[in-house]
Amino acid sequence: MPGIIRNMLQKDKAFVIEMMRVFYASAAVLSNGSEEIFAADVENCISDSPYLEGYIFENEENILGYAMVAKSFSTEFGKPCIWIEDLYVKDEYRGLGMGSRFLHFIEEKYPQAVLRLEAEAENARAVNVYKKCGFEILPYMELKKES
Repeated sequence: MPGIIRNMLQKDKAFVIEMMRVFYASAAVLSNGSEEIFAADVENCISDSPYLEGYIFENEENILGYAMVAKSFSTEFGKPCIWIEDLYVKDEYRGLGMGSRFLHFIEEKYPQAVLRLEAEAENARAVNVYKKCGFEILPYMELKKES
């Protein structure tokens, strides 16, 4: 059951927001998000935002999942930085290689960039996929402040 990776479109908005509700309510994500945030994220993915790109995974019949990547620059590594913000594959399509395919897709699209992502330690299955794709765990503490 091979799937394709394509850019997120306006017609995908309702499907993506529904998947975001599931993803953000899971143990894979620390925060629960909100309808306002979900809508803003999708709008940025389908607009000409220079910061956020959205992708859909699908086969001939179904949407399998979605991903969002944010673009920045890493002064730590001295090169562009691609943050894989969301990477969600529906339960029934997990374990079929879609997540790995997406990570390789982004690596090929941005060959000069450092790729970064976050994962909850409890999400061992995803962490194993990331490790198999060459990601390493960093000993960072992340801090945030919302205004």
